[in-house]
Amino acid sequence: LNTDLVTDTVGYDEAAERGIARQSPVLLAQLVGIDGFEVITDETVSPPTLEPVTHTRFHKLDVVSEFFHTVASPAVAYLLLLIGMGLLVFELFTAGVGVAGVLGAGCFLLSTYGLGVLPTRWWGLALLVVAFLGYAIDIQTGVPRAWTVIGTIALVLGSLFLFDGTPISWITLLFGIVGTAVAMSAGMPAMVRTRFSTPTIGREWMIGEMGEAVEALGPNGTVTVRDAVWRARTNRATPIPVGAPIRVVGIEGLWLEVEPEEGGARDHRERSKNTQ
Repeated sequence: LNTDLVTDTVGYDEAAERGIARQSPVLLAQLVGIDGFEVITDETVSPPTLEPVTHTRFHKLDVVSEFFHTVASPAVAYLLLLIGMGLLVFELFTAGVGVAGVLGAGCFLLSTYGLGVLPTRWWGLALLVVAFLGYAIDIQTGVPRAWTVIGTIALVLGSLFLFDGTPISWITLLFGIVGTAVAMSAGMPAMVRTRFSTPTIGREWMIGEMGEAVEALGPNGTVTVRDAVWRARTNRATPIPVGAPIRVVGIEGLWLEVEPEEGGARDHRERSKNTQ
């Protein structure tokens, strides 16, 4: 036990002799053994040292090479993949090709370069694709359901096992998993509904349309009108059961106001008109 070190200090050479510190290989030690790299032994000093004969020069990567070097890092490739697939899913629910689609395709293509360079597990990548497909199904319905749960599980597993022997930092994983789950289960459905409920598109044509209750309305629920799923509420106290035919009688923000086909206010008005 080196008790003198409690109140004293030692230099590097003495620390190495005592076994407290160990020498780390310098750059020359890393280059020795490379084909074409020549060295000589200088025996005029004690102990003899190796002196390089081949001159070594370091060149900084150019902008393009440095960019692709960054893209090929595990964290960047992983986040580009999530962002790219997320934007492509959003583009599926928009009319035409927009900025989201172009950015999504660009991010996805860049991620494929990184995934091709890194040791990527194909089944981990497949799990991430399944995750976004599951989210896309529930985005269409507008309500997070079983596919959202399946997608979230696939997202977590795919993120944890995407790379073989190249771990991703927990901060990157937390940002990717939580950000994607929140955006796909909450943000994306609301954004899609808002996008298609703007006055320029208009939904007045839906008033009077017939549909079907996907889930019981008591008073809120989900209905289908012309094979499209909408959030709806009934304007009557009587709940509407699953599978019952409904009629759209109004639009309130992002919600449809519906009533049962039989016994609704319109049905009563038509009966009153016929009895007069």
